[in-house]
Amino acid sequence: MGPGGSAMTQQSQAVMKIREMILQGQLAPGERLAEAGVADMLGLSRTPVRQALPVLAEEGLLVPAGARGYSVRAFTTLEILEAVEVRGALEGIAARIVAERGAPRALMRTLRDSLAEGDEIFAKRHLVEADEATYSRVNLKFHRSITDAAEHGFARDTLERIDRIPFASPAAIAFDRHGLPEMFDALWHAHRQHHAIVDAIDNGEGSRAEALFREHIYSQKRSMRLTRDQTAHSAEPRRQFEED
Repeated sequence: MGPGGSAMTQQSQAVMKIREMILQGQLAPGERLAEAGVADMLGLSRTPVRQALPVLAEEGLLVPAGARGYSVRAFTTLEILEAVEVRGALEGIAARIVAERGAPRALMRTLRDSLAEGDEIFAKRHLVEADEATYSRVNLKFHRSITDAAEHGFARDTLERIDRIPFASPAAIAFDRHGLPEMFDALWHAHRQHHAIVDAIDNGEGSRAEALFREHIYSQKRSMRLTRDQTAHSAEPRRQFEED
């Protein structure tokens, strides 16, 4: 791999690691991030960290703080849960539209491929930290494929806004090595729901697909509660979510 590819890989690593540290409460709301300090913490050079911080600001995890600086955004549990609930409703509408219209073969292949990738993760009956990036990618592809196929402009625009709210995106998955068994149970249940949603879409059952998507949102809420509980029981807990 050339130098460019290596640099891009390090940037991706920096984005993933900083995102995980924010979710797990290792970086507190309002905490200012210095490039040098974060680079030392991650064992990376300052360049990929410098490139990662604007990406995380675009995601809504960081906010500008002074000249070229950033701090961790403070947000409430209620803000996140409201965004997740709206996302579930809109994705349910998208699934119903696709099912009633008749899902194209290309879409069904994409969805079945996503299910197969997820099946591989869960077949070993436990999670490892390396599964985080894979599951995040698979989950995002699954959700995006359905909402894109619906071709619903307002829903698409609203979902893009929701994706910029911390941890409301389908890609917002972070593992805690101390809570992997509990996380496995929550994500396995969510993955089984993916199978049911795909079957409903394939069978043209629009109302069922929509209802399943709305139910699916509770799995994400459970995953979020697990992460919060794990953070609260860590050796040096930090408040990641402000109380409502």
